[in-house]
Amino acid sequence: MNRIEDFIRDIPNFPKDGILFKDIAPLLQSPRGVEMCLEELLKLIGDQKIDKVIGIESRGFFFATLLAQKLDAGFIPVRKPGKLPYKTLSQSYALEYGEDAVEIHIDAIKKDERILIHDDVLATGGTAQAVCKLVEKLGGKIVQCNFIMQLSFLKGKDKLKEYNVKSVLEY
Repeated sequence: MNRIEDFIRDIPNFPKDGILFKDIAPLLQSPRGVEMCLEELLKLIGDQKIDKVIGIESRGFFFATLLAQKLDAGFIPVRKPGKLPYKTLSQSYALEYGEDAVEIHIDAIKKDERILIHDDVLATGGTAQAVCKLVEKLGGKIVQCNFIMQLSFLKGKDKLKEYNVKSVLEY
């Protein structure tokens, strides 16, 4: 396996009928796959200065922590409601049926800190858009939104038009 795509497993009809889930578990199980993916994610950032890296719950945590370490930056978890122990700021977003929300600690970002947002997949863009709003409410500057893969047919990038959006893979 010499390409990152070789480590992504397709799971038909998960989590419901008609969805083809892109599973990164085989990638995470391979030290070589993780190394290759991390190198590609770092190339997307280039020499931009990053103060903090946000990982979006939960699969975004895996590479966000590695990116933060390589970039000599802090790591910030953004989680579903009720999962963070300190005071939080919350942002809701629309789902296909209903809505959900994400939260960040209120002291996670200082004014004008340069923020990299990372998640495994950019699908419809609702979660990433909500995270961008949280960063801006706390005074951070979004340098880039990074993803391992982008499902372009779902047009999630359209919700992030004002940001620099990059992905290693595009489907």
